[in-house]
Amino acid sequence: MQQLPTPSNTQNQRNHTQPSQLDRITELAGDLAGQFELVPLLERVLGHAAALLGCESGSISIVHETEGYYRKEVDQGVGCREGQTFPLTEGLTGQIASTRGTVILDRYASVPSGHIDPADPRWGSAVIGVPITWAGTIIGTFAIFSDGPGRVFSPGDASLVELFANHAAIAIMNSRLHQAAAAKEREAAVAGERERAVQEVHETIGRSLGSLLLHLDRADKATPGGSPSTQHIDSARVLAHEALFETRRTVLGLGPSSLADRSLEEAVRQELDRVSANDPMDVTLLVTGNRHELAPVVAHQLFMIIQEAVANAVAHACATACRVGIFYDTTGITAVVEDNGRGFEGRESTDLKGSRLGLHGMAARAHYLRGELHVESTLGWGTSVRAQVPYSSNGDASRERWKVLVACTQPLLRAGLVRLLETSEPSVQVLGEFGTLEDLTESVSLLQPDMIVLDEHLLSRYAGARVTDADTVERPVVAVVDHFADELLAAAASSGVRGFLSLSSTPAEVARVVVAAARGDALLDGAMFTRLTENRAADTGEAISLTARELEVRDLLAEGLADKQIATRLAISVKTVEKHVSAMLRKTGARNRTMLVGLQHQGQAIANSR
Repeated sequence: MQQLPTPSNTQNQRNHTQPSQLDRITELAGDLAGQFELVPLLERVLGHAAALLGCESGSISIVHETEGYYRKEVDQGVGCREGQTFPLTEGLTGQIASTRGTVILDRYASVPSGHIDPADPRWGSAVIGVPITWAGTIIGTFAIFSDGPGRVFSPGDASLVELFANHAAIAIMNSRLHQAAAAKEREAAVAGERERAVQEVHETIGRSLGSLLLHLDRADKATPGGSPSTQHIDSARVLAHEALFETRRTVLGLGPSSLADRSLEEAVRQELDRVSANDPMDVTLLVTGNRHELAPVVAHQLFMIIQEAVANAVAHACATACRVGIFYDTTGITAVVEDNGRGFEGRESTDLKGSRLGLHGMAARAHYLRGELHVESTLGWGTSVRAQVPYSSNGDASRERWKVLVACTQPLLRAGLVRLLETSEPSVQVLGEFGTLEDLTESVSLLQPDMIVLDEHLLSRYAGARVTDADTVERPVVAVVDHFADELLAAAASSGVRGFLSLSSTPAEVARVVVAAARGDALLDGAMFTRLTENRAADTGEAISLTARELEVRDLLAEGLADKQIATRLAISVKTVEKHVSAMLRKTGARNRTMLVGLQHQGQAIANSR
């Protein structure tokens, strides 16, 4: 007959057991105080729980219920693939999530789709699985394994594991809160530094615009009454005032004034009125469908697309008429801009390959709104731009955007690039800005950006660092350079450079070259392309030689004439015109006729500057 323990024996056992548990709990509380690195904390919690139950094995998983998967975060002596992710329908964690409560099993082998090898001793061992919950949501699971067959876990054992699961929940939420607070602190510090730099840039731009307005006033006073120049001076004065006003709004973090207290249609109509007042082009606006109230970001991005398309019709298409349509339907809104200008070769869709920077910007804005941009153009017949976006687009930070790192040794250049990218291209998310190679390489490894923007001082060093670190990930790079050299081109080739910017690049060129690189295209801004062609001519000691007839054909191309019209004007066949164009493309290295005409304009500008 089994002898019952005497009171003295029971008291001795209690004195022997309770201090051990108390020590464990006290030590764990000390671990949780002021510690925020998640994995070490969970390892400590798991170790204490296993020790108190006389076990050596266990695991903790982080659960993402809404996404339907979980990650094995900590694994102690189990060997069930720590660090990997699995569907929430598999393994012990899946069973816990489906029952939403504690699971006690005599053998792990009864778990459907388990992750332990059947040859492992724990395959036939008992296991306790407890959900880690916070505010009614399962955020993880806690599992303890017996060290072999024969042991059966009791409800008391489960209660102890549930207690440690509560500690694990506190550790997980504390770590998340600390990470969020640290991220906000970093963002605030970066934003503060960037804003200070932007204020300095704004002061410079403001002074320049103020001087411009002063000179315009003097020019107006010096111009005789009734002179045709008066109208142009007045238009320039209005544009300068608008630029100064918009610059101040940007620095203050305000939206574009064109949409302030106005609907999209009102803002577009005002823009078209401004265009028709300054350019001899017939513009019309058509709005159809049942109007929906648009989110501010949808209205803003659509307005910017329409504004860009109309500006292209004025500046590049030489159009005499432009029609703008805004169409509301059951699923979304469509904006169409059509002109009767010179058009361009081929037909471009959402892919938008090539060097047309304005189209890249419009495509990026449509992509940000989860919409589509279609461009159709026929040489000599005009261009049609159509942007379709859903009403549900809200442009929040959770959208899929190209993640970019900016690295420049000069703080002002770095801050300016970041500001330009954040304010001009919604499809770009700047993950960080850095001034040293060490910070850049570490951040590339940590943040895994989609692409990098860096200056020429870091370009060659970054190329060497990629070789040393054996970085096999191909990331597009945009380089900001002041001049080309052979060694710079070699570094560019080994660094994955997809685009170049110069210090004289305009804000639009900065944003669009970066977007083009992210989309897989390769672009140079206008000033950098000119410098590259100049350097090539200087290096070879040769100038591009075109025949007299080729020069005539090129000049007529610049006027926007089609091949048939050029053939009629020069009294030659259409096939001869095509041969002359092919020869010029081969000699100059231009990819298409648009670039060929651009080379002519750049050559004229260089000649005039000399």
